[in-house]
Amino acid sequence: MNSSRYVWLIFILLAIVNGIFAFDFYSQNKWINCILFSLVSLVCIVLAQTSALSYIQQTEKLLLAIQKKDFSLFPKTEENSLLDNAVKLYYQSKEEHLSLSSYKLLYEEILNQLEIGLMILSKKNEDWEVFYVNPVFLEILEIPKYNSWNLYENKTTEFYKIIEQTNYENSQEFFDISINENTKQSFSLRTKKVQNVKNQFCIISLESVQKIIEQKEKLAWNNLMKVISHELLNTLTPVNSLIQNLEYIANQDVIEKEDQQDMKESLMIINSKSKQLLNFVDDYRQVAELPKPVFKTISLTNIVESALNFLKPEFEKKHITIINSLENHMISADEKMIERCLINLYLNAIYAVSDNVGRTIKTEIKTQNKRIILSVEDNGIGISKEIQDKIFLPFFTTRSNGSGIGLTLSKSIIEAHKGYLNYKPLEQGSRFEIWFVE
Repeated sequence: MNSSRYVWLIFILLAIVNGIFAFDFYSQNKWINCILFSLVSLVCIVLAQTSALSYIQQTEKLLLAIQKKDFSLFPKTEENSLLDNAVKLYYQSKEEHLSLSSYKLLYEEILNQLEIGLMILSKKNEDWEVFYVNPVFLEILEIPKYNSWNLYENKTTEFYKIIEQTNYENSQEFFDISINENTKQSFSLRTKKVQNVKNQFCIISLESVQKIIEQKEKLAWNNLMKVISHELLNTLTPVNSLIQNLEYIANQDVIEKEDQQDMKESLMIINSKSKQLLNFVDDYRQVAELPKPVFKTISLTNIVESALNFLKPEFEKKHITIINSLENHMISADEKMIERCLINLYLNAIYAVSDNVGRTIKTEIKTQNKRIILSVEDNGIGISKEIQDKIFLPFFTTRSNGSGIGLTLSKSIIEAHKGYLNYKPLEQGSRFEIWFVE
């Protein structure tokens, strides 16, 4: 056991004993002995206080280091419980500080790698300060980095006013602003309010609409080229091989009957592959050269009933139950194009429920937020999550006899009508929604 732990206690006991002797000598009028023992008692008290204060000072030093986040010390554990707990607390705080620093470095690096502009504001004493801003945000607005949010008012006044107008609450909008007196650019802006009992933050994300469009166009072009190259290779590779075979046979002096039969079969295959390639080109033309819609005021309910009547024999053949919940709404649209879109959706629904025992297709027309929604819902096999983001790509299909343009064409038709075609997965089946402006 470390005796230094009890040094201050020994000095206190010695001070008490010497005090008793001093008092005893005082009662006997032995002044010299009384003064001597009193001095010894006083010295013991001073030494006890010094010994105790040394531990207290070491503890205070450690606590102050924790408070100031100064972890340059390397204290050792002691048998004194107060100092020992302070040392343990110091190393615990040091470990937590290092962990937080590591996480902060990691998160900042992740945020710095984002392709969208991001700024986080924190509220202190009714004023907003910049808590974090990534390089992309500064590049988009072409401004330097400031710690004070108010300084951005002079550098990018329009953007600053837009954020002020949101009142630092949740919002999402598109806006046009001029950067450094250049022509106006379109941006997508989102603000998100995050707060707890102590802190309040406003997360601002900023992205160039032009950049979004370019990325989407590039992705769509790459996907289209993959499909076209795949189709061309599948068609032309066997055709090229057959042509080489025909060339070999044609170069012979005498063509036997067996070779003649091979030539006929090869020509039949080439003819079939050529028709397949022509059909593919025609499908592409339908998507690429979609005619402009001829707008007329028509009944959406009548279009649904017309499409259902067209496919009625197929519904009866497959024993499919049709459920309708149709509000009567008039829209400005091209009747034939909307009917074609609906027929594509119904054909997909028929395929989806083909393996079911109880086959159901439901059509609904309703209004929501000044929008007319026409939905086609089935209780079929649904669409797996892995391919949900690909179903509207040209020529993408999971059906062996499918062309892969049905949904692409339907989406193009609805977009030509300034509407939207969306897919929503269900617990059992699928739901496609067409949104029209009322």
